[in-house]
Amino acid sequence: MAQLSFFSADYQAPDVADLGGLLAAHGQITTSTAGARLSILLDDDARAAAVVAECARRGLAAEVVTVEGPGPQLLMRTSRSAALLPLARAWTRGAVKSVPRALAVTAGFSRLWVLAAGRAADAGYLLGVDPHTPDTVDDLIAACSRAGVAGSFVGVRAGGPAIRIVGHRRLARLADTVGTLPADLPADCAPPDEHRAVYDDTTPRAPRPTPVHPAQQELG
Repeated sequence: MAQLSFFSADYQAPDVADLGGLLAAHGQITTSTAGARLSILLDDDARAAAVVAECARRGLAAEVVTVEGPGPQLLMRTSRSAALLPLARAWTRGAVKSVPRALAVTAGFSRLWVLAAGRAADAGYLLGVDPHTPDTVDDLIAACSRAGVAGSFVGVRAGGPAIRIVGHRRLARLADTVGTLPADLPADCAPPDEHRAVYDDTTPRAPRPTPVHPAQQELG
């Protein structure tokens, strides 16, 4: 594997705003006088544990509870906290979830999005989006494009709703940005990293030949 860049989530300081990656997926945030609470339904113990750990890195207590559903349904929810209020204000307009203007898809944001709703597909990689807020998709696609991981929307028949990312350079950038993920996650969770060397600027390259001036050629 090629060396990770300093833009990787492994090297970036955690920020509460990174938890917007859960809201880019199908997460929800609510507010009260006691603060804001972030929650998201997950279908895998390892994903849930990883998200709880990421919350803890940002100073937020979280828990996972089992809820009734058609399949394994794990509800990850944070405790109510004033630290989450800026996130709630940024991601809501009225009572509706909305993408912040000029959203920056940072390394930590990408990592949380991948942990919550990312999976490899036959063609590329899918970042799941909220089926209940389709109006957020165009803004998320634009934000991904600004981050160098441009994608396109795919519906349920193609494994969505999700933003599909294809291409060696984009997949390499995504894998590099997300960084090292827990080893016990589902096999299809991590972006394919065999492409990382295509993007990594540390990849060895053959030296360029030194240009020779015509006058030097005559002297030779």
